[in-house]
Amino acid sequence: MASLLRENRQRWEILELVESLNLRQGSIGAGFVRNFVWDALHGRASDCRDEDTDVLYFDDKNLDPASDEAFENWLRQAAPEYQWSVKNQARMHLRNGDSPYCSVADAMRYWPETATAVAAQRSGSDCRILAPFTLNDLCSMILRPASSLPHKREAFRTRVQSKGWLERWPLVRVVEMSA
Repeated sequence: MASLLRENRQRWEILELVESLNLRQGSIGAGFVRNFVWDALHGRASDCRDEDTDVLYFDDKNLDPASDEAFENWLRQAAPEYQWSVKNQARMHLRNGDSPYCSVADAMRYWPETATAVAAQRSGSDCRILAPFTLNDLCSMILRPASSLPHKREAFRTRVQSKGWLERWPLVRVVEMSA
């Protein structure tokens, strides 16, 4: 996975931009990785200008949403062709009704589906992949809820219907958890 991202000039440069912000645990997750992998597995090119670029970081010393906005504004100035979204995961538990998170990877454990809970971090020529549920579902093109909690499963079902993933990637399979 890391080598594929390094070989994709567009995504590697985006990761470099985020690295330049020196964010604690700064990474790009969700569709940035998932869409890239699923496009490749479907034999098509992937252009991340058509989707959100979700930047994640963890700073429990500064929970002010204005910081996210400042980082987004900087990224929009540096690369306006991308749809930037920057979120400090140290405060996202408040929006999501969860217990406080202790890291970016921990926050991703609460995301609706396992295949989306993947992020990439660049450090010079190195690329680190964060995948709290492993890469198995992502690489096997499986959409599975990350939680058995009823409200999380409902969020998963809503996302599967509203995002059009099964139309875009017809080889993807939905696997529901047993109740």
